[in-house]
Amino acid sequence: MKPELILSVILGISIVSYLFDQILDYINLKAQRKDIPAEVEDFYNKEKYQKSLDYQRDRTRFSFITAGFSFLLSLSMLVFGGFGWLDGLLRPYVTNEILLALVFFGAIMIVSDILTIPFQGYSTFVIEERYGFNKTTIRTFIADKLKGYLLGGLIGGALLFILIYLVNTIGPNFWIWFGLLAAAFTLFVNMFYTSLILPLFNKLTPLAEGELKTTIEGFAKKVNFPLDNVFVMDGSKRSAKANAFFSGIGKKKKIVLYDTLINNHTKEELVAVLAHEVGHFKKKHIIWSYLISIVQIFFVLFILSKMVFNDNLSIALGGSQQAIHLNLIAFGILFSPISGITGLLMSMLSRKNEFEADAYAKETFDGKALANALKKLSVDSLSNLYPHPAYVFFHYSHPPLLQRLDALK
Repeated sequence: MKPELILSVILGISIVSYLFDQILDYINLKAQRKDIPAEVEDFYNKEKYQKSLDYQRDRTRFSFITAGFSFLLSLSMLVFGGFGWLDGLLRPYVTNEILLALVFFGAIMIVSDILTIPFQGYSTFVIEERYGFNKTTIRTFIADKLKGYLLGGLIGGALLFILIYLVNTIGPNFWIWFGLLAAAFTLFVNMFYTSLILPLFNKLTPLAEGELKTTIEGFAKKVNFPLDNVFVMDGSKRSAKANAFFSGIGKKKKIVLYDTLINNHTKEELVAVLAHEVGHFKKKHIIWSYLISIVQIFFVLFILSKMVFNDNLSIALGGSQQAIHLNLIAFGILFSPISGITGLLMSMLSRKNEFEADAYAKETFDGKALANALKKLSVDSLSNLYPHPAYVFFHYSHPPLLQRLDALK
């Protein structure tokens, strides 16, 4: 295709994607109902339920503003050749192609993040603060930003360096070797995320000896779950919202509990939540998700190998010559309809897995305790109890609360 046609397709995909997402957000907002579901009426009073409606409304309306700003910024860069302009601006000063790509993407990421900091700050310090969720200080906010830049620069920069090096040295078959590297890297992150990355942002403390730890270890032994340790994470450092997860592949599994989860739930509810997480392990959801993600990675890289050397992609973005970094941006947009379909299928699989993990927790521990935990988590986070089915279909990785409660019955 000629550069003009490629640009038209890119613009069309961007506009349709933006409008589609906004329509979904709008119909989801309009799906709000003021009646409290019977399943959670013991946990909600009218005042708190109205607060949840207000929270969802404020977040959605603010998302219209942030999405609109990001869309207009991206559209301007495409229409006026901003990506090609930046490439031309940097070329006289950076002659090495790999270094040029690193500087190019680094500049885009940092500038785009700086431009959206006011929106991030308003979301954290105004909306989340208004509804009692925010615990983040200005100091923590800034520290997280700096750590994120450093981590993104080191890891993202290293992966980008290797990708472009392989493209330049191996040619079209680069996708095989980089796919193997990406598979190994993904496995490494899954195994060592809790040990190496998470401590950079949060403090992990071993769960103190006591009834809760004894009960957790007893359940793990009962279902033959290879539990290595139980940690408490200072989630309250940033938010009042709660969560729990386990990490690790193989015989060493670590369970991480947010301190906010421990503070707001009974011992039985906590173990039920962990039983749900163990269900993912027992049903081999983790392994299958990893394998499917690897297939996706190889598929994406194979398609990329057919497009990354196309001069017209760079010219369509305003470049004067072929540049791998420009082609990567063009490819990302052109491939987005396909990635949207694969993401949709993965969300469907994820919702199925959540139902199976719930069922496992019910069978091996206590379905009522899990139901109560899910209700509390939903109420405490002011979640949407009546999401629009279309919004759920396209965006939810977990089934809505009422569906999960119905399944547990």
